[in-house]
Amino acid sequence: MQKILGYMRKAINNYSMISDGDKIGVGISGGKDSLILLLGLIRLKKFININFEIVGLTADLMFDNKPTDFIEIKKICDENNIKYVIEKTNIGPIIFDIRQEKNPCSLCSRMRRGVLHDLAKREGCNKIALGHNSDDWLETFLMNLFNEGRIGTFLPVTYLSIKDIYMIRPLILTPENIIKNTANKLNIPIVKSRCPADGHSKREWTKNYLLKLEKDIPDFKKKLMSAVVNFYKSKK
Repeated sequence: MQKILGYMRKAINNYSMISDGDKIGVGISGGKDSLILLLGLIRLKKFININFEIVGLTADLMFDNKPTDFIEIKKICDENNIKYVIEKTNIGPIIFDIRQEKNPCSLCSRMRRGVLHDLAKREGCNKIALGHNSDDWLETFLMNLFNEGRIGTFLPVTYLSIKDIYMIRPLILTPENIIKNTANKLNIPIVKSRCPADGHSKREWTKNYLLKLEKDIPDFKKKLMSAVVNFYKSKK
C-alpha cells in the first residue's frame, strides 16, 4: 500500500486536489480502484497534514431490479467512522431492459455521475473523489482519438459549475497493475460487477490494445503518459 500512498500523495500535491476543510464524497462502485481509493484516503488522512472529511457514496445500479450487497464496504466505513450512503437507482433497468442500449457505457457513466453529484451535494460535500487510475487516463486518451477523432482526456481536477463541486482523481498517477496487486495482497472485499456489458465494452478493447502496444513498443505507456501529462499542463 505504501507505493500507492506515494502515487496518491504526489497527485494530490501536484494538482492541488485537497485542502483543509474539504468534505470529500468518495465514489464507491465496489471495484478494486474505488476501494483502494477509499482505503488510501483513510490512511493519508492520518499523516498528510491536511484536515479533510470523507463520506462514502455508492449508486446502486440495481441490475435485474435487485440491490447489490455492499455490506463489506459498510463494515470498512463503520470501522473508520465514515458515513456511507447507498442510493438505489433504476439505471440498470433503464439502460438494459427499457432502452436496450447496444453501447451502454457512456450513458451509464453519465447517469451514475449525475446520481453521485446529487448525493455529494445532499451530504454537504464540496468535492467528489473518483477511482480512475493512470491506465484509465491513457485509455480515455486513446478512445477519444480512435472513436471521436480528437485529442483529449479527463483532467485530474474538474470543476462542475452547474453543481458547484469539484471532481478529483487521486489515483490518476497510479498504474492499474499496482492497484490490482495491492488489492489481492490486502484481500479487500471487491463487489463483483453484475453489469451485462462487463468485459465486452470499448474500454475493454482499448485496455487490451494498450497492453499489446506496451509489448510491441518499449516503454509505450511511459511515453504516452508523458504526452498526456504535457497535454494537461497545456490546458492549465
